[in-house]
Amino acid sequence: QLQLVESGGGLVQAGGSLRLSCAASGRTFGAFSMAWFRQAPGKERALVASIRLSSGNTYYIDFVKGRFTISRDNAKNTVYLQMNSLKTEDTAVYYCAAEGKAYTGKYDYFGQGTQVTVSS
Repeated sequence: QLQLVESGGGLVQAGGSLRLSCAASGRTFGAFSMAWFRQAPGKERALVASIRLSSGNTYYIDFVKGRFTISRDNAKNTVYLQMNSLKTEDTAVYYCAAEGKAYTGKYDYFGQGTQVTVSS
């Protein structure tokens, strides 16, 4: 059973930076994708960025392009989300996620989440 544990959230001022980490255990990294989702108060959880672990190919939603960078360290079974130029609208609980089966785009595994709060 795959387990995902996030860390790195916190409180930061607008314009600041944070780096989130997601450590995976219980399954070796392969061709499947991992992603970061976020859920703001009163909103549904939504995809922010994803990365295919085998190729390193990435995807970002338009709102974070140029500010966020998703990366992975396959040797450490860890995925990162570097967040720069943070905006108050980035405030949310951030969740690490993994595809249950490669190339499906269906994220079956989620971590417990880490809070990111951006103050003005």
